[in-house]
Amino acid sequence: MNFSKYLRLAVVGACALSACKSGPPSAQKPGKYSSTTGIEYNTEEGMKVADYQGIPEGPGLVFIEGGRTVLGSGEEDVAMTHDNLERTVTVASFYMDEAEVANIHWLEYLHYVRKDSSEEVYQKALPDTTVWARDLSFNDPYVDYYLRYPGFRYFPVVGVSWLQANDYCTWRTAKVNENLAGIADEGGGEAPKKKGGLFGKKNKGGDAAADGAEGTDEEGKVKISIENGNTLPNYRLPTEAEWEYAAQAMIGTQETGNENQENKRVYPWDGRQMRNPYGKKMGQFLANFKRGRGDYAGIAGSLNDGAMITEYIYNYPPNDYGLYNMAGNVNEWVQDVYRPLSFEDMEDLNPFRRNGVLDESEKYDKKGYQSLIDDHVRVYKGGSWKDVAYWLSPGTRRFMAEDSATASIGFRCAMINPGSNK
Repeated sequence: MNFSKYLRLAVVGACALSACKSGPPSAQKPGKYSSTTGIEYNTEEGMKVADYQGIPEGPGLVFIEGGRTVLGSGEEDVAMTHDNLERTVTVASFYMDEAEVANIHWLEYLHYVRKDSSEEVYQKALPDTTVWARDLSFNDPYVDYYLRYPGFRYFPVVGVSWLQANDYCTWRTAKVNENLAGIADEGGGEAPKKKGGLFGKKNKGGDAAADGAEGTDEEGKVKISIENGNTLPNYRLPTEAEWEYAAQAMIGTQETGNENQENKRVYPWDGRQMRNPYGKKMGQFLANFKRGRGDYAGIAGSLNDGAMITEYIYNYPPNDYGLYNMAGNVNEWVQDVYRPLSFEDMEDLNPFRRNGVLDESEKYDKKGYQSLIDDHVRVYKGGSWKDVAYWLSPGTRRFMAEDSATASIGFRCAMINPGSNK
């Protein structure tokens, strides 16, 4: 090795050492040189390290800080299912839609599916509006109007199966990332921002890279990749544990500096009652549910929850995470396949029940009509406009075939919190 190479290595090493003195490297500030080899990043032969200021903010999502909690129902098991006994778990932080996916959101989905896909795919994406039909009820107006009439725009979409909800999540992921990439390519127009920008620093040409990192392709368009940190993770259905954890919103019961949770919520709010005990809205119902046999809304002039069927997705107070209607309005699909022993056969970190793991479907006699359980039934939670208060407790759970739909089940999306161990 000649003298010039020794000198170059000495200079690189000195630069690396000086970088270390300014503080340890981090994801946002990796430095100009590798902290293990001293090799410079973003040179012609060096590794490309894009500027990273955190993931873009996903439209419609709110941050759910994770932690330890007790999942399961602490109430009397009136259905005698014994399928959600209490257990302590830890759930990692994630994002969740602040409200249920509404009719207007589904109509937007249908618009682009019809525009970009085949008629067959479009027909597959249509909700089943006949879920409103009843032989002994005059629900005909809902069959014809609920999905498409402007007055119902921000009511939760229903008649959507678990499979259709998953297809929507896939489409939404692609469409949001496509939109964000387009905004960046246009040179930094207004967009949802988080932690310093959409894709990091931009110049007039829309280059998201900093310190020479290759953030654009040869045509000047922003590269969308995991390594660049400028793409959103997948929108998806929340796991049952995530959904239940978010509905509990126990963050609202915490006292500063106290690591213990000394009570557990029956509903997504404090107390054991369904009415607001405070302020100007004292006495008003906190959720849209069925009060009793034949009582969906109360009497004229003094309506209780004010909704015969579903309701505006932002009605009723949000819980302490800022999530609306985590009890009532519509039940919501979650990712998990249903098993009565999910509480027992589980991990205690980010529990999730997937197909084909323990408690095989062959043990359930569905062909002989002795069971409804197989690997194609999914959990739904939360209670709805047509359920009594018992089902509004986050610990209750029910299941239905993944290709089925009703007028009382909708959904909301979730997303992981990448690049963080909290």
